[in-house]
Amino acid sequence: MEAKLKGRHFITTQDWTLEELETLFALAADLKTARAEGRATPLLSGKTLYMIFFDASTRTRNSFETGMTQLGGHGIYLSPDKMQISHGENARDTAKVLSRYGDGIAIRHCAFSEGNAYLREVAENTDVPLLNMQCDFFHPCQILADYLTLKENFGGKTRGLKLGVAWTSAPNYVRPLSVPQSLILMMPRFGIDVTLAYPPEFKLMPEIEEQAKANARAAGARFEISHRFEDAFDGADAVIPKSWGPLVTTRDVPEGLRLIEKYPDWRCEAKHMALGKDRMIYMHPLPADRGREVTDEVIDGPQSVVYDQAENRLHVQKALMALTM
Repeated sequence: MEAKLKGRHFITTQDWTLEELETLFALAADLKTARAEGRATPLLSGKTLYMIFFDASTRTRNSFETGMTQLGGHGIYLSPDKMQISHGENARDTAKVLSRYGDGIAIRHCAFSEGNAYLREVAENTDVPLLNMQCDFFHPCQILADYLTLKENFGGKTRGLKLGVAWTSAPNYVRPLSVPQSLILMMPRFGIDVTLAYPPEFKLMPEIEEQAKANARAAGARFEISHRFEDAFDGADAVIPKSWGPLVTTRDVPEGLRLIEKYPDWRCEAKHMALGKDRMIYMHPLPADRGREVTDEVIDGPQSVVYDQAENRLHVQKALMALTM
């Protein structure tokens, strides 16, 4: 299996089989144990990953770059303003050249209607694996970390769990759709029942919602959409309340911000956490808009596992790089 994954692109979890994903999770768990025990894992000794960031990051850059170091390789940070991309070099030429130099290319490009298309053009023109560090449609590495966190908190058994994915009100900027879309695509494939809750203006891409329904049917799981915030919490084992923009409704930024401000009560509070099961955990990919998306009482409380999620980005991405590069 590991040999079959060498050279594979990773743009969305939808392109990988459950067996391939389970191979990744098993290696991630092994690498996490090795890290805790202080054992070196030079699986990518002498190899180079080029990381192109069209958008800023904290967890993504540091987890990928640190992961490459821990695997014995080297991660090189690149941004379009420091590359010929800023002078008009196209995706094909960038891909052809970087793949002659190194062993993998990772890209973060979240501009709506641009990011995924750019990643796919690079993937079509590179001889090394292309890894999605987040685009406008998908954030697959975050969802890998989320699933590993669920496995750790529920004894490795995820089938039959209920996960609530809820929109939250967060001002200042219009966030991508990529996290909730990746969640609803992958989690039902592992037998997890998902309730997606959002105000009517914050629907996800119709084709993604339809694929999530198909994934749930194939796995014997449930996927439901609600316009009540509380429905994501009722009887849930885990919740991920997270803001995203009304990008399917409008591309106009001022209008999008006004729509976000329309629903200030869509905020995770202790009263909502009480609606779930006794062991229910609070999850968030971070950064969370404290006070708007979630109260300090919740995110800093005993049900929160947000820092475990953040750490698990390192381990799943190390597994991803080791398997593909």
